Amino acid sequence: MYRQALPQVYGFLLSRCGSVVVAEDLTADTFMAAVDALERKTAPPLTVGWLIGVARHKLVDHWRRTEREQRSLAVATTAGAEVDDPWPTVLDVDAVHAVLARLSGPHRAALILRYFDGLSVAEVADYVGRSVHATETLLARARGALRRLYREEYGDDG
Repeated sequence: MYRQALPQVYGFLLSRCGSVVVAEDLTADTFMAAVDALERKTAPPLTVGWLIGVARHKLVDHWRRTEREQRSLAVATTAGAEVDDPWPTVLDVDAVHAVLARLSGPHRAALILRYFDGLSVAEVADYVGRSVHATETLLARARGALRRLYREEYGDDG
């Protein structure tokens, strides 16, 4: 199972975090969680899908941890979201990953869960531990922050 699932779990994590080191660490954490789960009497069926779900939780936990560390170093303020701002739908993937890495943990997590993983707002809310209304606000602010940073770095056209 490890040989079959490793490329999928690692690829899932790498495509979302953009860091080889972080993806490797989270992949290892994912498989360690699988070993721990198998030692329990009520172990879930070990499938690639289940491992991807564990990996998603590990990634969200990583972003939360990173955000707490960043907050302890400096206080960051976020301006309100821009409403009905037209934005190109085709963006440079590497540029988007670079900009995502600069966002706060909650913003990065919300955007990736919503737009990379295709989760509904309610599902994102469950993952990040917020209400649906708070998650909608978080997503609006995250989109605004992503736009601002992208435009600062790459201009309007990318």
